[in-house]
Amino acid sequence: MSRDHAGFDFCRAMTRLCEDVCARHPEFQHISMDRVAVTFAQTRSPVEWGLQAKLTPLRFEGGNRVERRNGRLWTVQKVIHRGQEALYILTFYLPRFLNQTYEEKLVTVFHELYHISPYFNGDIRRFAGSCYVHTGSQKEYDRQMGVFVREYLKQQPPHELMHFLRFSFHELKKQVGTVMGVRIAIPRLIPLDRVA
Repeated sequence: MSRDHAGFDFCRAMTRLCEDVCARHPEFQHISMDRVAVTFAQTRSPVEWGLQAKLTPLRFEGGNRVERRNGRLWTVQKVIHRGQEALYILTFYLPRFLNQTYEEKLVTVFHELYHISPYFNGDIRRFAGSCYVHTGSQKEYDRQMGVFVREYLKQQPPHELMHFLRFSFHELKKQVGTVMGVRIAIPRLIPLDRVA
C-alpha cells in the first residue's frame, strides 16, 4: 500500500469489502450495498474497549416507514446516499475499530452486516424471544460470525480488499498519509405532523 497524497478513503474501502462479502457468502447475498451508507465516526476516548461499529436501520419493524409511539406517528429522516435512499447506515468508530486484531475486525464487519434483515427492508434481523438482536448470547452470535469469516476466507477473496485491515490506525496513517471518508449524522425521528 503506497502513500497517496489524496489520502485513503476508508469508507470506500469498507464498502468494497462488504460488497465482496455479500457477493461471495450465501448468508449475506440478500444485501445490496448500494442501499447501505458506510460512514465513520471518531471515538472521543482513546481507550480500545467500547463500540467498534454499529448498524442503524432507517425503517421501523417490518420495514414500515411509520411507527406509532405514545399516541403519535413518527417517521425516520431520509438519507440519500450515492443517488438513492439508503435503508441502513453502517458506522465504524475510528481509530478504535482499526486497533483491533485482523480477525476481530473481520468478525466486527460480519457482525454488523448480519444485523441487516433477511428481507432487506430497512429493519434489523430479529431473533425469537426478548433478546431479539443477538439471540440469547452475543458471545455465541460472534462465534457464528467467526465461522462465517472462515468460510469467506476459504474462498480466497482478493488480498487487496482486506490488506488495509492488517494495519492499526497509526500504522495505516503512516502508510497512506490521511485516513478519510464519508461522515453521516444519524438521522432523527420526525413526528408526522411536521412532515410536509
